[in-house]
Amino acid sequence: MSAYLKAFGYHVPERVISNSELAARVGCTAEWIESVSGIRERRWAAAETTVNDMAEAAARDCLLRASVDASQIGMLILASGSAAPGFPAPAAELAQRLGLGVAPALDLPMASAGSIFGLALASDLAASYGNVLVVAAEKMSAVIEEHALDQNTAVLFGDGAGAVLVSPEGSGRKVVASKLHTDGQYRADLVYDWKSPFKMNGLTIILQAARKLPSVITEALDVAGIAAGGVATFLVHQANQNLLTRVAKGLQVPVERVYSNVARYGNTSSASMLIAAAEWDRGGGADGPVVLAGFGAGLHWGALVAAP
Repeated sequence: MSAYLKAFGYHVPERVISNSELAARVGCTAEWIESVSGIRERRWAAAETTVNDMAEAAARDCLLRASVDASQIGMLILASGSAAPGFPAPAAELAQRLGLGVAPALDLPMASAGSIFGLALASDLAASYGNVLVVAAEKMSAVIEEHALDQNTAVLFGDGAGAVLVSPEGSGRKVVASKLHTDGQYRADLVYDWKSPFKMNGLTIILQAARKLPSVITEALDVAGIAAGGVATFLVHQANQNLLTRVAKGLQVPVERVYSNVARYGNTSSASMLIAAAEWDRGGGADGPVVLAGFGAGLHWGALVAAP
């Protein structure tokens, strides 16, 4: 059975947090932040804004661009690593807000890799459920402000949401391959439980991501029978510019083919890949195959290939 990426949507908060503003709070310089991350600014949501507020905005943007009514959605998948703990998880509320009736709503409580896992699952489930709406929403500002700010992590993160509609038929880019992986031996290197400060072993995470992302992208491309050099655009989790550059090097492709908006939005965790995809698509996209890929806490990582 076939699956198509019918439309993308996104939402970012209005409030812009500059490097200068954060630098004053964590005891560094704006120039240092940009030099180590490639980030110049990020968006932070208002205190009263919830993960679902942003998720709803991105979902409605996606449905509008797809010209699809909520009544035509057969399943919802919501990925978020920063949603408040407890149950019910946020997907049920988002489904009710969107008016999805009794369509099943699935939560993926995954940081950074949630959108690629949701997208790969949707591509398989569309044959059974019809249109699957995948949304990833993160309020990372709440995570980093819950405890004393850490210079090494507070400067990286922003808030936002992205969405994609996966359809079993019609126009759009056809999904031709996907690959997902998990390796729990590194799970303690990227951790947050709302009780203790955010913990990230930056060296381990960047090394693992720089190895695993090119590898899984190559796996998926091999299944699709497409060479890395034949890919028009790589839409990768926007962790930092250093990682994006390493991915390009690992694939032996020009860095310009790895789409980057990290300078403006920072790392929006699971939302980042879909925000990047929505912006890229809105800018006209590009002819030829496209790869979407993510990596995050767990460790979880994966890639998906779509072609016109």
